[in-house]
Amino acid sequence: MKFTDFSASQIRIARPTDKFDEMIRFYEKGLGLEILTTFSGHRGYEGVIFGLPDLPYHLEFTRHVDGSPCPAPTKDNLLVLYIPDTDEQEKVAQRLNDMGYGEVEPENHYWEEKGKTIEDPDGWRIVLMNTHGI
Repeated sequence: MKFTDFSASQIRIARPTDKFDEMIRFYEKGLGLEILTTFSGHRGYEGVIFGLPDLPYHLEFTRHVDGSPCPAPTKDNLLVLYIPDTDEQEKVAQRLNDMGYGEVEPENHYWEEKGKTIEDPDGWRIVLMNTHGI
């Protein structure tokens, strides 16, 4: 059964971090996401919001003046990015590797078939998946 009584204009995944500057470097310089906006002075929080041009999907990282503890994720908490171009997937993976973020073995071996799993500075995993997605 399909429900059609819900709509949203955007999706944002937001995460606190104590490695704010490292996360910015990883996601901007390593992964290649665009910084859409930043904010500071919001009740002790500052943040950065990443996205892909012209798409309503965003990834936000915040830190608080009192610290932003974030418990270690499981090895199967994933952010999956579908990259249809094999050369682009390899380029991103190599750039991250050159920054010290090499490929790790995924918990679910499905992701090995066409993906490359890499941990960000907080230990959360991203998968660079070489398909068009769903």
